[in-house]
Amino acid sequence: MKILYAFQGTGNGHVARAQEIVPILKKHASVDTLISGHQSQLKADFDVNFQHKGISLLYNKTGGLSYRKTLIDNNFYQAFKTIREIELSQYDLIINDYEPITGWACKWKKYPMIELSHQAAMLFKETPKPEKKDVFGELVLKYYVPSDRKIGFHFESYHPQIKKPVIRRKIRNLNPDKKGFYLVYLPSFSDANIIKILKQIPVEWKIFSKHSTLQFRDQNVEIFPIGETEYLKSFENCDGVLCNAGFESPAEALFMDKKLFVIPIHHQYEQECNACALDKMGIPNSKILKLEEIEEWVASDFQLKVNYPDNIEDILINEVLIF
Repeated sequence: MKILYAFQGTGNGHVARAQEIVPILKKHASVDTLISGHQSQLKADFDVNFQHKGISLLYNKTGGLSYRKTLIDNNFYQAFKTIREIELSQYDLIINDYEPITGWACKWKKYPMIELSHQAAMLFKETPKPEKKDVFGELVLKYYVPSDRKIGFHFESYHPQIKKPVIRRKIRNLNPDKKGFYLVYLPSFSDANIIKILKQIPVEWKIFSKHSTLQFRDQNVEIFPIGETEYLKSFENCDGVLCNAGFESPAEALFMDKKLFVIPIHHQYEQECNACALDKMGIPNSKILKLEEIEEWVASDFQLKVNYPDNIEDILINEVLIF
């Protein structure tokens, strides 16, 4: 059996999930990998056979999705050209983690594909959503990667086809501790904006920044360039995590029994849905980086216990490879 595993490179979650899924697939089949998108700071630790620039969502300095930058900085003509020309007939199955090039190619050319992603969970009616629906956001979730068969991942199993998060081995192997500091990963915000707020709260902050190439300190706030080794060390020992309302980072924080506060990226409907789901679980969130709300969170003792089993191989064997 020959499989193409295609995944999105916008954000780190898709890459993190691929690090767990690809080695398992290679135990059972011949596997090629394809990535598109250009906003991930996490590098794949396996060989990537095909890479395309694809279409990435881009952000402004205050943490909002920038439609202008997204329209101007993406090459839509090249993306459409790649969809028309990409050759996929040699594969028995395409597994797609929210990757639009192969998603649309499979739809138009009728190749066998299954979507295996967090975004797939958003299309089940049981998944928590904000009371005020975002029509454009719903359209993006439905049509960015068209697929007829889906298995989704979410914070809870809202439907039999929605599974709990895939926690990568590098996180499962950590020994969580609490050493009195907080980890911050808000890549859609500028460093200056984050520092201005957080240095007013008298605890230690470790900010991991995609904007900085140097490590430096400003009072009680320490800035680190993105680097997996230092990030995992800080993640292991922090008291809490302040991050955007993506999927993998909050799921990993919950798995590690860390306090969690999330800020959905402005105009990013998927993250608003994630924040809604976390809110129902008791996890605090805010639309902006607001001093008073972060102070209240730091002072609180609330933590949520979750059970995220290590069962991705069973899911792949029993529900994906029998396609």
